[in-house]
Amino acid sequence: MTNPTDTTYQPQTKKLHRSRTDRMITGVCGGWADYLGVDPAMVRIATVAATVLSAGVMIPVYLAAVFLTPEAGA
Repeated sequence: MTNPTDTTYQPQTKKLHRSRTDRMITGVCGGWADYLGVDPAMVRIATVAATVLSAGVMIPVYLAAVFLTPEAGA
């Protein structure tokens, strides 16, 4: 039974995950885009640009995200 006078604000919590539906390789960019509320193409472009501009430093960061970010629904 809920109290009709209870007006406590309970924000929706977002969960970071790898996408099962919006994936090109592993779903990392699709999941991050969902979490950030942006278009997945923008996250993919930013990832490629970061990889090129950082001379490949982004590659181990992406691989870490593959292993550390849980898959959606898991």
